[in-house]
Amino acid sequence: MDALFLTKPPSHLNLSPHLTKLPFSPIFPSHYPFRPKHTHSFLTLSSLQNQHQPPQQTTTEDESYGEVKRIIGSRALNGATGMEYLIEWKDGHTPSWVPSDFIAGDVLADYEAPWWTAAKKADEAAFKSLIEVGDERDVDAVDSDGRTALIFVSGLGSEPCVRLLAEAGANLDHRENSGGLTALHMAAGYVKPGVAKLLLDEGADPEIEDDRGRTPLDLAREILKVTPKGNPMQFGRRIGLEGVVRVLEGAVFEYAEVEEIIEKRGKGENLEYLVRWKDGGANEWVKARFVAEELVRDYEAGLEYAVAEAVVDSRSGDDGKLEFLVKWADLDEPTWEPEDNVDDELIKEFQLSSNNVVSSNQENA
Repeated sequence: MDALFLTKPPSHLNLSPHLTKLPFSPIFPSHYPFRPKHTHSFLTLSSLQNQHQPPQQTTTEDESYGEVKRIIGSRALNGATGMEYLIEWKDGHTPSWVPSDFIAGDVLADYEAPWWTAAKKADEAAFKSLIEVGDERDVDAVDSDGRTALIFVSGLGSEPCVRLLAEAGANLDHRENSGGLTALHMAAGYVKPGVAKLLLDEGADPEIEDDRGRTPLDLAREILKVTPKGNPMQFGRRIGLEGVVRVLEGAVFEYAEVEEIIEKRGKGENLEYLVRWKDGGANEWVKARFVAEELVRDYEAGLEYAVAEAVVDSRSGDDGKLEFLVKWADLDEPTWEPEDNVDDELIKEFQLSSNNVVSSNQENA
């Protein structure tokens, strides 16, 4: 029978025993992630033709200036190095994309302040209202450190905001520029197991590394290691971190075929099984919670475990119950097995194949 098993997570870095705080900077600045660029809401049209040169100073009456009516869209630059905005002009010119450096601070503030306020407060209603406007606002807009709203709300632990932004198309795997941290790193670092699980359910990649080579699981383990044991003030934090670790462990382990369980050790949460892999990989000790239940049942019952390749026939047994003729990967002869001993997927494949053969015969007749 095909046995599924979970492989171990990728290796992680040695940890410093002197680490006493979160190994990344706080993500909640006291100011909005933009700054005034000009003192008026006019742009030189000539500057838009050569964005590498600053606009020439002139009067607001100069015909080379166009007055901004409003911002109607935004998008992050490649590499999350900044933003540009879609400008609607008062003089009727076709809307155009303009880098933030050429836009007046008050115009930027009117457009960006509601978004970043919602991010800092994890305000689901505000996000929903802004998204429902239906303009070209980029839900992956970045601040000066390349951080997105999703990174903020993940650190704050807001599952409703995370879900809303994910449904709006936010990049779940975006890495901010100051440390390469993703939303999943933030959920791990700020001990938000519910958000971590939600991000994983939405499709976030648990194996993306930050600039120090740490996956979110590595980060959670690192923080757990330096969180004091036996301290009542840290009890809840340790429970939360253990929850994050469990969620992430379950995501980074992959299903793979095993030949058999060889041995076991430990008890309770420390119970592990030594597994022999079908593909010839080195035998490994794996936590019991990641072992396929049917594999464990067979091992505990003292049964020899074999790998089935296919079901080739079926019949009614002496007791009237259905039996299947199973072809084994490591046995020369197929054997008749009761239905309970045969993998459901192999039975379905056999039945589908049998139905196709019957239909083909009927057509030929």
